Amino acid sequence: MSRWNLAWLVGIIGVSLLGLAVSRSAPLRSKDKDYELVELVVQVLGEVEHNYVRELDDDAKRKLIEDMINGGLMRLDEHSNYINPRRYKQFNRETKAKFTGVGIQINPENGLLTVHMPLVGSPAYEAGILAGDIILKIDGRSTETLTQDEAVDLIQGEAGKAVTLSVLHEGAKEPVDISITRAEIKVQSVVGDVRTPDKQWDFMMDKENKIAYIRLLGFNEATAKELGRTLTELKKEGIHGLILDVRTNGGGLLRSAVEISRMFLTEGRIVSTKGREKEEEVYDADGKGAILVPAKDFPMAILINKFSASASEIVAAALQDHGRAVLIGERSYGKGSVQNVIRLEDGKSALKLTTASYWRPSGKNIHRFFDSKETDDWGVKPNPGFEVPMKPEERLAYLQYRRNRDVVHGKDSDPQPSPVKTEAVKKDGEKEKKPFEDRALAKALEYIRKEIKKVEGG
Repeated sequence: MSRWNLAWLVGIIGVSLLGLAVSRSAPLRSKDKDYELVELVVQVLGEVEHNYVRELDDDAKRKLIEDMINGGLMRLDEHSNYINPRRYKQFNRETKAKFTGVGIQINPENGLLTVHMPLVGSPAYEAGILAGDIILKIDGRSTETLTQDEAVDLIQGEAGKAVTLSVLHEGAKEPVDISITRAEIKVQSVVGDVRTPDKQWDFMMDKENKIAYIRLLGFNEATAKELGRTLTELKKEGIHGLILDVRTNGGGLLRSAVEISRMFLTEGRIVSTKGREKEEEVYDADGKGAILVPAKDFPMAILINKFSASASEIVAAALQDHGRAVLIGERSYGKGSVQNVIRLEDGKSALKLTTASYWRPSGKNIHRFFDSKETDDWGVKPNPGFEVPMKPEERLAYLQYRRNRDVVHGKDSDPQPSPVKTEAVKKDGEKEKKPFEDRALAKALEYIRKEIKKVEGG
């Protein structure tokens, strides 16, 4: 065995033994079992080193170890993974709301590489990528045998270079090829419905009744400050009600979700986290960050759908449990687990490991486990009477409608979007095309208007 090869195996053993040495105390029998597992890994690596059909170079050996780690972590849950040095740099940039790429979040769902959400204004979004899209090919290469990390590596790249994704839209029958030019992406996480003529977001949806509409696209380091500024300005303008839209919001930082919840609550539990070997952590409202108070003067509705996850569910659940807002739409995704980012290799890489779960103020569970049933208690549901279920065809029409209202098509273009039409069935059975109606938003406007009349009448 060469000196380098010996060092490779000894290094793996050393790291494994160190991990065991610094772990919490456990019975001797359990330790013995752990050492046996480490020995198994070393034996496999030794066989690869000696007997594999071709010799592996340094990069191939590194990739083998990373794939072994991620393959095992994926079996634990879909949110735990090892972040290699190159991706760790990208990960840090994304949490700071600025990075280079096409602007999509992807998750493996039922063995398929699926777009959880494209970032509004990103190259992918403007090219036509939609939430729920299944990525079948990347530059002609099938994704069937690719890991999530391999897919990310193929999609990411140098700004200005194009990548072609073959995707199947939810509700569609045939895939489409979409060419996307990579770019530096600055994520704006607080937006409105449409832009004003000077291309700024218009947050006052119903000017007569002074009902504001805000969409949260994520929960990064800047989101709470952005939202705080927007709410303060809207309060100065004299708003009477607010619609907060977290549909297709994949979540983000727990701290951001807590800070945003405190803008609407003056007291009470927001969320708690429970882990296996750590004390329960609780996050409460203290009134210091509240903006839209008293609550009775600012009725609220929150829009959710099947893609609302993580931090979105924390905010929605907290405001629902305290009676601060009515939830309208569909049952949420059910991502109620906490991932702790543990730095490795002197901070060059990291392990993102599920270490705890979120629990809403009512004490109910948020997370949807692999074996969870529809009848189980998970996610966040709309208030009774405010459910707006959507079929795949309608959801596709909504996503196209939403994208059409977001995209600015050119310097001289009219910011008001052209209508998206969807198929409807007449009483006589014939099909016709009619403009898409956002039923959840319409129900929210109806609710807020009624609540404003109650306040004025009282």
